[in-house]
Amino acid sequence: MSNVVPFSRPRAVPAPQISDVVAVADDLFAALELLQGVTERAASMGRPRREMELTVRNLREAVSAVERALDCIGEGDEAGQG
Repeated sequence: MSNVVPFSRPRAVPAPQISDVVAVADDLFAALELLQGVTERAASMGRPRREMELTVRNLREAVSAVERALDCIGEGDEAGQG
């Protein structure tokens, strides 16, 4: 009987801690500020126009993604409905 596996109950997933949500939101706000600063600096760098435009566009998309992530945290289950 050494090959018998005992039954065990699945472990409960702990509820997310409020401090975890606050920490993630704080990190996202910091990333947002950093990306906005980099975008401003990228817009004024002395590179070829096309390269600069693509860089700024991609950075703005990154800013938008971080803003959407913050919206999801702020709206909880209601995010994406509407």
